[in-house]
Amino acid sequence: MKVIRDPVHGYIELDELILPLIDTPQVQRLRRIKQLGLSNLVYPGANHTRFEHSLGVMHLATMLTSQIDSIENEEKEELRAAAFLHDIGHGPLSHVTESLIKQYTREQHEDVKHILRKGEIAEILEDNGLDPMTIAAHIKGETDLGKIVNSEIDVDRMDYLVRDAHYTGVAFGLVDYVRLIHEMKFYENKLVVNSGGLKAAESLLVSRFLMHPTVYYHHVSRIAETMFTRAVKHLIDKGTLDPFKLRMMEDDTLFELMRADDDYAGEIAKRLDERRLYKRALHVGHDEVEEGVMRYRGKVERAEAEIADMVGIDSREILIDIPKKPEIAEMKALIKMNGKMMRLDEASNIVATLEKAHFDNWKMGVYTLKEHRDAVGKAAREFFGAKKETTQYRFSDIEG
Repeated sequence: MKVIRDPVHGYIELDELILPLIDTPQVQRLRRIKQLGLSNLVYPGANHTRFEHSLGVMHLATMLTSQIDSIENEEKEELRAAAFLHDIGHGPLSHVTESLIKQYTREQHEDVKHILRKGEIAEILEDNGLDPMTIAAHIKGETDLGKIVNSEIDVDRMDYLVRDAHYTGVAFGLVDYVRLIHEMKFYENKLVVNSGGLKAAESLLVSRFLMHPTVYYHHVSRIAETMFTRAVKHLIDKGTLDPFKLRMMEDDTLFELMRADDDYAGEIAKRLDERRLYKRALHVGHDEVEEGVMRYRGKVERAEAEIADMVGIDSREILIDIPKKPEIAEMKALIKMNGKMMRLDEASNIVATLEKAHFDNWKMGVYTLKEHRDAVGKAAREFFGAKKETTQYRFSDIEG
């Protein structure tokens, strides 16, 4: 048994199962995958990685399973392994490349059977009496037990909220996860929160609500990430990058591939290196654009070309970012009140209110070079039927 010091959870114990898993190449790669992608362009301290997050999730899974008597010892080991390995399928810069990887490979980061089926990790799991395919099913949340790692309210969310708040320095990651963990149990094979954990569950959703516009969807992060993904797509489309190999690359390796490109990807890499980002020409909420704007999500390049024609510039100098509509899975989490199970949004007025408030955080963006901002903004507003002007402050020029 070894003990390491984590800045979020304090001391974390590593036993004979976790220690050899740490030394595998697949897990060590996570040290070189940033947890928050390009958010360090906004929050300089946001350089934490998937590796320490994985340790944190394993630690919280250990806490949760240790206080549920109905879970057998072997199942506890399965959950600890699943929690520790749950992010080994992430591509470079974590969620930044996920949509591209899904587009080209039809797989997401939770799909890890191809990694666990054979090799060092499989051997370590089998040596400890664990089935790699069972671990893979837990990671996807396909089992009752796997809901601890992957569900509406899980240890993954608990760790990333407090960890991301810690490293960005924002004051919104106040989640009483210890209380929440001690109020969770299995009831009729479903993971539920006891009524005593209602306030802790509310704190988790309030934290996530505040973190979205402040950190996860900060406009500078969205601009940088949109630039980055478009450059990576350029490399894939020209045959320089195999999307199946992309999934197992590291952040720096992908950046070097971009820098070596003598075309669009190289130009974007240089801009990101020097923090010369595109600017917001249009940045509006769902109530300011026509309902049909979502139909452009899967074909933004066509919209970019049309707006570019309206302005008379190269379409590569325009980037459109249309996030998916807010989905608050935590609303469906089950809470046991007075002997009955109900959804969290039915048990809490705060949670029900947050569901509507989340839509206020949604923003679509049209980004371009600074010299084209006014012309592109006017054309984009006309193209998308935006209803009203959005004031641009001088400070926003500094921040992107």
